[in-house]
Amino acid sequence: MSSNNEAVEIVVCYGTSCFARGNAENLDLLNAYLQGSGSNATVSLTGKLCQGECMDGPNLMIGGKLHHGVTAEVLRELLHQLGTPPEAGHGTA
Repeated sequence: MSSNNEAVEIVVCYGTSCFARGNAENLDLLNAYLQGSGSNATVSLTGKLCQGECMDGPNLMIGGKLHHGVTAEVLRELLHQLGTPPEAGHGTA
C-alpha cells in the first residue's frame, strides 16, 4: 500500500447507506487505530458525503484506491497493510 514514509489518506464515505451498513463501526475502528496503533504509516483521516457507490458499500478510499464492501475484518487487513496492525481489542467484528 504505502512505504513507511508516505502519507496515506483514508476517506470514509459518510453517505447514509454506507454509514448505516458499516462505516459508523469502521470510523470507530479507524479512530482507535490512529490513537493507539503506533503505525509506521502517516495517515490522514477525512470523510466525504455520498460518492454514488451506495450499492457496493460501505466504501472507503485508502491511498486513492476505492474499496467496496469494507467490513471491520476487511478494514483490519487493509490497516495491517499500512504498517503495524491495530490491536485486536479495537473495534468489533
